[in-house]
Amino acid sequence: MSAEPPSSTLTSEPSTTLGRIRRAIFGAPRNVQDPGIFHKMALIPFLAWIGLGADGLSSSAYGPDEAFRALGAHAYLAVLLALATCVTVFVISWSYSRVIEQFPTGGGGYVVATKLLGSGAGVVSGCALLVDYILTVTVSIASGGDAVFSMAGLAQLHAIKLPVEIAVLVLLIIMNLRGVKESVTTLIPIFLVFCVTHLVLIIGGFIVHGARAPEVAHEVATGLGSGVASLGAGGLALVFLRAYSMGGGTYTGIEAVSNGLQIMREPHVETGKRTMVYMAASLAFTATGILVCYLLFRVEPVEGQTLNAVLVDAFAGHWHIDGIPVGKWFVYATLASEGALLFVAAQTGFIDGPRVMANMAIDSWLPHRFASLSDRLTTKDGVVLIGIGAIAVLVGMRGRVDALVVMYAINVFVGFTLSNIGMTRHWIQHRAAHPGWWRKIVIHILAAMLCAGILVVTIFEKFKQGAWLTLVITGAAIALCVLVRRHYRGVARRLAELNQEFEELPSVDHAGGEVDAREATAVLLVGSYGGIGIHSMLAIHKMVPGYFKNIVFVSVAVVDSGSFKGVEEIERLKQSTNEQLRKYVELARRLGWNADCATGVGTDPSEEITRVCLELATKFPRVMFFAGKLLWQRETWTQRILHNETAYQVERRLQWKGLPMTVIPLRVREPRATATVRTRAA
Repeated sequence: MSAEPPSSTLTSEPSTTLGRIRRAIFGAPRNVQDPGIFHKMALIPFLAWIGLGADGLSSSAYGPDEAFRALGAHAYLAVLLALATCVTVFVISWSYSRVIEQFPTGGGGYVVATKLLGSGAGVVSGCALLVDYILTVTVSIASGGDAVFSMAGLAQLHAIKLPVEIAVLVLLIIMNLRGVKESVTTLIPIFLVFCVTHLVLIIGGFIVHGARAPEVAHEVATGLGSGVASLGAGGLALVFLRAYSMGGGTYTGIEAVSNGLQIMREPHVETGKRTMVYMAASLAFTATGILVCYLLFRVEPVEGQTLNAVLVDAFAGHWHIDGIPVGKWFVYATLASEGALLFVAAQTGFIDGPRVMANMAIDSWLPHRFASLSDRLTTKDGVVLIGIGAIAVLVGMRGRVDALVVMYAINVFVGFTLSNIGMTRHWIQHRAAHPGWWRKIVIHILAAMLCAGILVVTIFEKFKQGAWLTLVITGAAIALCVLVRRHYRGVARRLAELNQEFEELPSVDHAGGEVDAREATAVLLVGSYGGIGIHSMLAIHKMVPGYFKNIVFVSVAVVDSGSFKGVEEIERLKQSTNEQLRKYVELARRLGWNADCATGVGTDPSEEITRVCLELATKFPRVMFFAGKLLWQRETWTQRILHNETAYQVERRLQWKGLPMTVIPLRVREPRATATVRTRAA
């Protein structure tokens, strides 16, 4: 017997006012079994460029700014800095294109480090990425606020900048709870306006000052000569390296594409590599162009304004046509689009951050609930946590971009470095199977050296300005993940011991058969085949010996981030669930019960189980429902986070419908030194 969700349950209108408001805000539920759902939700390269590449492109608003400021009186080094920035963008992008080829299912730095360097490196990379994505959102929002409030007429309103940024963050949380594609398509106009205005700014700046090229070249040569004379070659190189490292925020969004392959249109690898090309080319052009324009226009810092605001005002602020200040309009459009794109760039944190959390939850580094999907098929818990974390950091740092960029860049380069070390090790280990391995390993060695160098210099230079705080937060996140995994592994060991107790159960003389709807029926909610389900089944017999002639096992194929990868993956999940149920049916019949099973498919186990149980209640008039539940010796709030409350949620819903249900406890003792499992019928 199998129960599949009718389409009406997925499209019916909500019956309450609260339900209608929720649907208006977050949208109608999606049918996880719709064969076309993956195509409908997937992003083509252009949309992926907007959703994931906006982070990289928007970093041109603060990365070049930080690097140029770090040059100080040595602005002539901006030409070399622009060249180094361009090379670095393409080196890191090329290395991650190789990552995409080797890991076509996505996952980025966490998956690469875990599979190629081990779980220890994986959790370090994963935690660095989590902190990084929270800071991605924070830096993008704070920089966007700076860009918008740099416009003339708004500078005096800085007091409301932080509340406005928080409001934008809340809006982005809601948009991402509706779905990735919806949030990306809404932001297309902003992305296009940014591209057009900055293309005009950079090309126009080159044209306007093209005649000064010989003069600029002379200034650079003269500056290099005087710099070497005053500081020495080594001293000047240190100034350059410091500025190069301070501009590390320019490269922060490059990894996003390899993390988000799952949301891209098939074929994932080709779409991902094309998106990477779009992002690398646009970022290299914009960042290097802006750095050179700083030099051409002799841009200097102005209090309360970004360098980009000073640049665009110097470029177009004086334009007038028939007395109309079209230049000011262009300045407003450019800065507004820059600020808006930075808000769009926060999308990367909301897209990739929850996916990293889901991967870590599947590996038990984080609570398993972070792998769950909402009825809109989004990782809602991850989206909410990323949003709350970003708001906390934004408020704590008072929206100061200079401090946030330092915190941001450190964890980015931790992930970059580990990924490229992992890929280097991979090609060394598999060199015998790949004759041209040395051509592939070179790019990863170069990328690892660049990223490690930027990481070390940034930590050294900015340790007191915020680098220490990033290291502390990341270290705390790693420690928390270790504790979570230790808990899950401890529970798994105790459940394995319980499974061994039920390996050999005696059979009765008269085996059971098909269920008889006229007889008393016990419906038992189970998960995978094992000790909890068997213990619960035996407990039912102990409570009311011989009363129930039928037993029906109910389980749900829960579609989470780990299985939401395609129609074939969902089919395998359904088959696996049915196989587990058949084992229960065979065991129950061997013990003398008439047995059958029922299953459903969905993202919310409580809702889907309730639906299946209500259907069974119409078929079996003499029915009672049961579920097993781990019962802890010391119940704490952490257990409610680490373990779901499905049994209690279903119990409440069924009892509201007037149906009897009993939760059977499985006691779990947790002494400090060791822990054992004992079972007793309720």
